Amino acid sequence: MSKILIIGGGAAGMMASIWAARNGNEVHVFEKNEKTGKKLYITGKGRCNLTNACDMDTLFASVCTNEKFLYSAFYSFTNQDVMGFFEEAGVKLKTERGNRVFPMSDRSADILDALRCQMKKSGVRVHLNTEVSDILTEEGRVFGIRMDDGQTIRGDAVFVATGGLSYASTGSTGDGYRFAEKLGHKVNSCQPSLVPFHIREAFVKELQGLSLKNVEIRIRNGKKELYREFGEMLFTHFGVSGPLILTASSYVGKLAAKQELSLILDLKPALTIEQLDQRILRDFEENKNKAFKNAVSGLFPAKLTPVMISLSRIDPDKKVHEISREERQRFISLIKNLEMTITGLRGFEEAIITRGGVSVKEINPSTMESKLVSGLYFIGEVLDLDAVTGGFNLQIAWSTAYAAGNAV
Repeated sequence: MSKILIIGGGAAGMMASIWAARNGNEVHVFEKNEKTGKKLYITGKGRCNLTNACDMDTLFASVCTNEKFLYSAFYSFTNQDVMGFFEEAGVKLKTERGNRVFPMSDRSADILDALRCQMKKSGVRVHLNTEVSDILTEEGRVFGIRMDDGQTIRGDAVFVATGGLSYASTGSTGDGYRFAEKLGHKVNSCQPSLVPFHIREAFVKELQGLSLKNVEIRIRNGKKELYREFGEMLFTHFGVSGPLILTASSYVGKLAAKQELSLILDLKPALTIEQLDQRILRDFEENKNKAFKNAVSGLFPAKLTPVMISLSRIDPDKKVHEISREERQRFISLIKNLEMTITGLRGFEEAIITRGGVSVKEINPSTMESKLVSGLYFIGEVLDLDAVTGGFNLQIAWSTAYAAGNAV
């Protein structure tokens, strides 16, 4: 029997502790918060999108950084295995739009209860309000940890499951990166990911709270298109958020943190320019004696109408039958290409995950063990792995945790 010390009682730490204990080890989890799973509790707006029920190709395609590294981990503990694990633990699951998997109850607490129950059943010992200050090594091998109060605890292996830098209030304050660097590991630059964008244009403030469904966004750097996707987004007091935007940040976040980019919004992606022209001509024909401002309300949500009228540069009181073809074409172009300027990203306090982390080049992909220090393992968000929204980041946590838990 080996003694396994796990630093961090989040998703990865809890899952790894269960498998390590099921393998007959003495397992201790050290969590600096007053309870385990604080970040897991708030994921998916408190509903916990625990994985994605897609096929394996989509699973890999949804990873933004170092997908090849996850080949062994994902195949050893697949999304189907994750669902099976929680169902066996008594949690009924359901699959929603985009193959997102949630507990039937819509309560993240059910996922946490299941993990805690399995930890207890397996004999895992949890130490709350306990902060680790150092990982102790000798001749290239781990032999224990030092606590904040100076106490030393010996062990045969140490798992670093400390998370990233996002949601610092849940305890993710970058401790794992500090441990890694001290032990000679390279930590790739960390940035917020799955995070909203700042927008320069003042009109976004007027649209605060407006959610748009079935729209398309394109993000460009000059003439080069970096990202294009269809879905749902939200205007905020500082810019834009919502599923479309958060996913976009996974792909363009690195660049958006350094320079301005263009965000182009197509409000009517289902219609071609010709079809939209026909639709507007029809509206204009029905309202030909009305003022422009009263003839276009059917095209947009109420909050958006005055903004679109203002941006169209057409006199709001101009009678519809007086609007020129050129003005109409310009209005159509605005609907299909509403342009905004991305000036940066929101901070880690609003980021769902962290991009960057411990370089996977120095980690064994089958076991998550360090190639530099024997008995040292890194799992979950502390690694330089990230994916789009939809349950994929938690799948990374579960799979890397399983790999390490089964390796000891």
